Amino acid sequence: MRASLIQIAVTEGESAESRRQRAAALVREQAGADLVVLPELWTTGAFAYEEFGREAEPLEGPTYEAMAKAASDAGVWLHAGSIPERDPEGPLYNTSLVFSPSGEPAAAYRKIHRFGFDKGEAVLMGAGRDLVTVRLPGTTIGVATCYDLRFPELFRGLVDAGAETLVIPAGWPERRRAHWTLLAKARAVENQAFVLACGTAGTHAGVPQAGHSIVVDPWGEVLAEAGPGEEVLTVEFDPAKVAATREQFPALKDRALGLDPPRRLG
Repeated sequence: MRASLIQIAVTEGESAESRRQRAAALVREQAGADLVVLPELWTTGAFAYEEFGREAEPLEGPTYEAMAKAASDAGVWLHAGSIPERDPEGPLYNTSLVFSPSGEPAAAYRKIHRFGFDKGEAVLMGAGRDLVTVRLPGTTIGVATCYDLRFPELFRGLVDAGAETLVIPAGWPERRRAHWTLLAKARAVENQAFVLACGTAGTHAGVPQAGHSIVVDPWGEVLAEAGPGEEVLTVEFDPAKVAATREQFPALKDRALGLDPPRRLG
C-alpha cells in the first residue's frame, strides 16, 4: 500500500476556508496513493480553543463536502483528519471523517479522550463513545485522534475489532514531541500493527506544533518520518507484515487480562 500523510501547516494568518481549499488541492495531488491522511482540527488548530465554536460545522458541512470531492477526484481513501463538529442536538465534538475513493462517507469518529484537563477541548467538546474501524482493500484501519494515543486500552480495543493499521491524526505540540514519537512506536509494538500518525506543522494560538508525522511498522521500526515544516510524507508498506508478525511472535495470544469490549462501529 502507498500512504501519504499531509502534514499541513496551521497558522493564524490563514482563514479556515483558505486552508480547506489548500488541503483539498494537496489531497488531489496524491492521486495514485491508496490512503491519504490529514491532521487533527486542521481547519482551526487544535489549541485555538476560541475558534472551536466560531468554526464548528455540521457533520456534512463545508469540510465534509470539500474532502468528499477531493477524495473522489484523486480516487483515494481519505482520512480527512478531524473537524469541530456541531451536533444540532448536543455539544461540539472533535470528529474525524473517512471517505472512500468514490467520495462516499466511510466512517465518522468522535474523539473519546479530550485533552485539556479542566479547560480547552476537555470542557468545550463532548466525548465520543464508539470505537471505529474501516475495512480498506488490503487492511483494516483503526481510527483514533491525538490525545487518544496516550490510552493503550483504546488501541487494544481496535485490534480486537480487527484493526491492522492504526491511523492517528493529531495537533501535537512541539514541547512534547518526544512523547509523540515514543507513543507511536509503543502502540505499534504492543499491538503488532502499523501506525500512521499525522500531525500539523506551524504555530497556532501561540503553540508551536511538533510536525514529525511518522509511520511505524509492527516491529517498531520507523519507515518514514517528516520534519517540522509543512510536507507530504509518502511511504509504501506491506499490510501482510501484520499477520506475519503476529504469527512469528504471537504475543497477543498470551493476553491474560482484558476488559469488556466497548461498542464498535465499522
